[in-house]
Amino acid sequence: MSLNIQQVSASARQIATKLGISKFDLSGSTTDSVSVQVDRGEQKQVKASNRSGITVRVWNQDNTVGITSTTDVDDIGLELALKSAYEASFFGIKEHAPDFSPEATAPIADVQIEVGKTATVPQLIESLIDAEQKLLAKHKAIESVPYNGLSQQSVDQFYLNSDGAVRSDSRSYTSLYLYTKTEQEGKKPRSAGAFELSHSFAKLDVQKCIDEAAEKTISHLDYQKVPSGKYTIVFSPEAFLSLMGAFSNLFNAQNILDNQSLSTPESLGTQIASPLLSVADDALHPSNIGIETFDGEGTPTRRLNLIDKGVLSAFIHSAGTAKRMNTAPTGHANMGSKITVSPHFYHVSGGETADDRYNLDTAENVILIDDLSALHAGVQSLQGSFSLPFDGWVVDRGVKTSIEAATVAGDFRELLNSIVYVEPKEELTNSGVCPRIWVEGLSVTGE
Repeated sequence: MSLNIQQVSASARQIATKLGISKFDLSGSTTDSVSVQVDRGEQKQVKASNRSGITVRVWNQDNTVGITSTTDVDDIGLELALKSAYEASFFGIKEHAPDFSPEATAPIADVQIEVGKTATVPQLIESLIDAEQKLLAKHKAIESVPYNGLSQQSVDQFYLNSDGAVRSDSRSYTSLYLYTKTEQEGKKPRSAGAFELSHSFAKLDVQKCIDEAAEKTISHLDYQKVPSGKYTIVFSPEAFLSLMGAFSNLFNAQNILDNQSLSTPESLGTQIASPLLSVADDALHPSNIGIETFDGEGTPTRRLNLIDKGVLSAFIHSAGTAKRMNTAPTGHANMGSKITVSPHFYHVSGGETADDRYNLDTAENVILIDDLSALHAGVQSLQGSFSLPFDGWVVDRGVKTSIEAATVAGDFRELLNSIVYVEPKEELTNSGVCPRIWVEGLSVTGE
């Protein structure tokens, strides 16, 4: 189901006039999704949903705001939401009251967003069963693929306000994940997985996902204990970006204003990482499957350089945080009962060049971390510390030996400053584009 944005806009204006409301805005989306799971060649689960949601804000004559949300996007639902928000506005906060984004009517980026053709449920099930069978056939130790899923989603989002802003965009994506489990006599079960994302089912590289899951699983079969100590660590793109996401309060202006961040307003312009590291947030990156051209407040999205050669160069803002910090909004606001701020899509790249001796084919006794676990429990985001179990290998002159079980611990700010090499080859993950990152002197505890 696709919303007719012009029709919603006309209805909202008409209802607002009838209710005597002169200032309001609406932010919303509709999402169609279907997902399938299989188990040993049989269909296990099929889920399909259509969800619509609109957040409505109304300002009264005293310019305080009320917020409500609704899943009813017809005229009756809109009228009830506008009326409720208007009544709530008299209880709205007076200090730092929200307002329209000054860029809600500014032009948005002219980018082509690919919307793929949807596949049928039988096609999804057939493809996933085939992927499961091919993965099981890759090695006799692969006993099952207990966690798997193939899903497709299409999203229409919009923003409009009483000042004449009306904008919308649509996007679609298909995702596949395969996660194995092994059984070998005298050995602990080992697991590994892979994830693949595309604009459409037709363009999804299923074979790549199968091959990657199999390769990782097989590489973990002959595992060894690792001695505890300090190591040079090589983070995979996924592992580094998951850490970056766990400590995103570094850049988050709302967190900074709430004193819930590792940064302060004065941190801008200071060196927080090795000069080898540059990080941008880029919702419009051509590799981003989920491109968004505007945020929940209607502010156009753009590329924002967060760390430039180790220097903290920007925060991510909503209209409210930007006003309080005397700058411009950056297109990172999420509309809800409270406006929150979050990143879109990271682009991590090298700043300066480094010694090319950092090479997995020649390096001795380094640890390659493929995947970090328990980020919800092992990260102290306000202290900067982390202690996380990981899947990975000891790499010695190109020979990879799986690590039985271990945790890596440290301080994220120290980690950023201990980066000794950023590889030139960037890889696409579901949260951004990033190369492998080499960090010196991190503590690893073997079990």
